[in-house]
Amino acid sequence: MSSKNSSIVEQISEWIQPKLDELSLSLYDISFKKEGSDKYLRIILDKEASGVSISDCEGVSRFLDKILEEKDPIDEAYILEVSSPGVERALKKDSDFVRFAGETVDVKLYKAIDNQKTIRGKLIGLVDNAVTIECDEGTKSFNKDVVAQVKTVFEW
Repeated sequence: MSSKNSSIVEQISEWIQPKLDELSLSLYDISFKKEGSDKYLRIILDKEASGVSISDCEGVSRFLDKILEEKDPIDEAYILEVSSPGVERALKKDSDFVRFAGETVDVKLYKAIDNQKTIRGKLIGLVDNAVTIECDEGTKSFNKDVVAQVKTVFEW
């Protein structure tokens, strides 16, 4: 992300925080990036107790529309998306690894280890800066620098 985009993300994070506090929401992720010919400002919300509702997303979107109109930090066309991380979500923060310990996750690696780029198991957590899971082969740990993504898995 360019420093300009990083600055926009930081500003918006600050502006939106009071509204999130008011609604008992947390900012799961925020990004401003180009995809194809369009730019997207994505705000992903989370709420531990009851999950994020459509009403929550709508309230934050309307609040953000007013702030962005008033402060006008983005000088190009973009699409605003406000959503929840969904049932299957990427774990990004250290606190996510604590919150979702015991859940089934897919650990995606940058390079295959033992001919596997994705390993599924129960998340133990972050242990000594390594993603640690319990899988059929036993306990496995992967240093964070070899892990592309850790994502929860919804089991039907």
